[in-house]
Amino acid sequence: MSTAQFLPWQHQTAQDWLAQRDRFAHAWLIHGMPGIGKLEFASAAAASLLCEAPVDQLACGHCPACTWVASGNHPDLRRVRPEAVAAQESVASAEDDNAAAGEGGSAKRAPSKEIRIDQIRALESWFNTATHRGGWRVALVYPGEALNVISANALLKVLEEPPPNTVFLLVADAPDRLLPTLVSRCRRLPLPAPGPAQSLQWLQEQGVSAAPDWLAAAGGAPLAALRLAQSGGQACPPWLASLLEPLTRGQAPDIGTLAEGLEKTAPAEWIDTLQRLYTDLMLAAAGAPVRYFPSLARTVEQVASRANSVRLAEGARWLTQQRRLATHPLSPKLFAHATLQRVAHSCLG
Repeated sequence: MSTAQFLPWQHQTAQDWLAQRDRFAHAWLIHGMPGIGKLEFASAAAASLLCEAPVDQLACGHCPACTWVASGNHPDLRRVRPEAVAAQESVASAEDDNAAAGEGGSAKRAPSKEIRIDQIRALESWFNTATHRGGWRVALVYPGEALNVISANALLKVLEEPPPNTVFLLVADAPDRLLPTLVSRCRRLPLPAPGPAQSLQWLQEQGVSAAPDWLAAAGGAPLAALRLAQSGGQACPPWLASLLEPLTRGQAPDIGTLAEGLEKTAPAEWIDTLQRLYTDLMLAAAGAPVRYFPSLARTVEQVASRANSVRLAEGARWLTQQRRLATHPLSPKLFAHATLQRVAHSCLG
């Protein structure tokens, strides 16, 4: 493994921020739009704080501390994240707080999608131990939205009387979804999205073809665009064009065939696509350029010109409610059929 590195658009922010480490706050809330590399920033920040010979404020990648971080064995680093996230990362290391918590019987249940209170409590013995070489101790907590009310309050109590030489890096997409008192105990570090030119250059360096289309589909977030491109699909799914084409003529699409095609696709995936479509429709209705599907710009504009703006807004709000049901064990085909029918209806008025 290699030491976590800051992404190209993060270097200057990281250097300016880490230059203040002599008077560092004990807790930082790192936030910004999804898909711009907040977790990558926090991981690289943890490595830089623990590095014994930083270069221009950043981790050198060669000292013993960097080697331990890269191998997942640094005694002064803990990752606090849901079991489901840890399983996705396929990380089983000595720095893993889940292992430290001694989660007996976890194999008998589905991995938790929340950060649980016993994960916070498991840090107490770590706080009471001296740091390995008298330097920093770093707790990386992500995603912040996974903290439930109980675990958030437990973390709040820790932050109210922070242990010495300890820095908490809390990563979140939406600070307004966190416990307000918890946010008040953190210094905020907002991360901006990179510009289109820098994002496209980075995506092309990662070997992504049709990078502009993928970046648009991801709303300008380069890491989200990379994940979409690696998913094996298309930046603009063919079924979306099939849905819209009849609507340009004021005709209902073949909902049954479309629903059958989406049956084996995760509902969260195609609902996210429809939510991006609604954004484009409402932008087009207001005379603004589309954001997510530029290859369908003309088609989207034609549909928007026929649609009622109020019904479009109502459809978008309804779709947001359906997004909450995306993991519910309903019949996928019936769920897709009902959703597409409602979408078509909101575009035909």
